[in-house]
Amino acid sequence: MRIVGLDVGERRIGVAVSDATCTLARPVGKLSPVVLQGDAPGLAAAEITRLASEEDGVSSIVVGLPCHLDGSPSAMTVRVTAFAAELSKLTGLPVTLQDERLTSLEAERRLAITEKDWRV
Repeated sequence: MRIVGLDVGERRIGVAVSDATCTLARPVGKLSPVVLQGDAPGLAAAEITRLASEEDGVSSIVVGLPCHLDGSPSAMTVRVTAFAAELSKLTGLPVTLQDERLTSLEAERRLAITEKDWRV
């Protein structure tokens, strides 16, 4: 079984799926344009259903939870939490929220090491 990871943003939802051992994940694209209004959970549920039919099955979903550096909720925290709850209802799969503080900073640092003009 595989795990689907979602990085929910204001305009897009990044989608990744794990390998069969749930050790590594690979990006499978972005759902775009998606605003966390309307049918964003429905679009994500449809993509997860598609992945489940193509892959070895999907056992759960992990959604990145944006918070302020001190751990307090941000405006996006509330929106992502509601999105995750709706997604769980639509897919019937367990959804885990994962604190994603500092992940963007870490990604930028790694890109800066390997790609001189990564911001272009």
